[in-house]
Amino acid sequence: MNALSSENIEKELANLTGWTFSDDKISKKYEFENFKDALSFMVRVGFEAEQQAHHPEWFNVYNKVEISLSTHDAGGKVTEKDIRLAKAIEKVAG
Repeated sequence: MNALSSENIEKELANLTGWTFSDDKISKKYEFENFKDALSFMVRVGFEAEQQAHHPEWFNVYNKVEISLSTHDAGGKVTEKDIRLAKAIEKVAG
């Protein structure tokens, strides 16, 4: 899988509200009403990630979930796999 150029990444992120590109990753922070909602979101994203065989780097505290995506097989750079998973995460988030 080939890394995307910064220009291509920014173009893709224009269609993904709240996602940013920095340090060879695309990232977004989500905030939910409570821990139960945050955990439910993580479980649903987990099923999607497993189906795509591409897993996020994420961090959770109470009602906040931070997600970062990059592709290990591409040297930790952003690829089409990351964009595809970000789009799926947005669908899960509603």
